[in-house]
Amino acid sequence: MVTNLSLSHSLVTEWMCELRDIDIQKDSMRFRRNLERIGEVTAYEISKTLPFKYIDTPTQMGEATCAVLDKQPVLATILRAGVPLYQGLLNYFDKADSAFIGAYRKHNNRDESFEINQQYITSPELEGRPLIIADPMLATGASLIEAITALCDYDQPSQIHVVTAIACTVGIEALVRKFPDAHIWAAAIDDELTGKGYIVPGLGDAGDLAFGKKRQS
Repeated sequence: MVTNLSLSHSLVTEWMCELRDIDIQKDSMRFRRNLERIGEVTAYEISKTLPFKYIDTPTQMGEATCAVLDKQPVLATILRAGVPLYQGLLNYFDKADSAFIGAYRKHNNRDESFEINQQYITSPELEGRPLIIADPMLATGASLIEAITALCDYDQPSQIHVVTAIACTVGIEALVRKFPDAHIWAAAIDDELTGKGYIVPGLGDAGDLAFGKKRQS
């Protein structure tokens, strides 16, 4: 299932406009905060789809029956670009545990090909819990597919939610083929992907824009 948060006009579409704007992008704090706000809004929307249970809560005047999450989710992100989006999710799912994946594209200088180099992964207990993984750009889907596969090698989550700022239709199709039950939440969807795997019109390198241009190895 795919939810495009830009199909209805809201503050999300305004934040996405700012994320894409090459002049506003110069303010890295504003760039990070817009990603964080998208994470917060998406966390609220995801919460509507999760299982809840009822508990009796004592009050100063008696007792109230309240609905609370049946199980706290595990939040995951791919370092470093996913950190602001992940932080927005964590602001709302503040009792959640967290998983982290270190991965990057290793490009072949002779052609436009690349492979995903995944060097680090850590995860809490995941069995039977919702998994919510954040990555601001879903381009080819390769890094997310590897990350989710690695996490599922530990345990089997009850649900998989993918949160992204911009998703490309190519990446969505690849992810759905591998994980047909996953729910993809995108603040915007672009159709074009370059030969090097960059989304057009996209917004550029989210990691560089959030944290500074990285040194080329």
